[in-house]
Amino acid sequence: MRQNRKYSAEFKINCVKKVLEEHVSQNEICREYSIVRRNIQRWIRDYQEFGVEYFYEEHRGNHRGNPFAALHTSKSLSREERLELENLKLKIENERLKKGYMVKGVGANKEYVTTLDANTKSSKD
Repeated sequence: MRQNRKYSAEFKINCVKKVLEEHVSQNEICREYSIVRRNIQRWIRDYQEFGVEYFYEEHRGNHRGNPFAALHTSKSLSREERLELENLKLKIENERLKKGYMVKGVGANKEYVTTLDANTKSSKD
């Protein structure tokens, strides 16, 4: 089982600069430092999008994930926030249906069901 390792900002920047400036391949970096390629790819993306300062900031969870998660659990939503949340949920549902699956259940009982083989039209005559 792989352990989660933490890398220093200097180490991440060094790896990114080797790839971008010295043209060392990502695979070589992976072998040399025993790093998962996914990490290097994420560091490169973050470096290009946010710059060097990004690696020195505490940013856990600030730029990834669902920006409406706090709205969903909040007790006192304004009318605008409720409508925004409802709109987001409908957009997500629409995208899921386009991709051929839907969600049944909630929370831990959530189940993703494919709709590609099922007939979604009503059979009423």
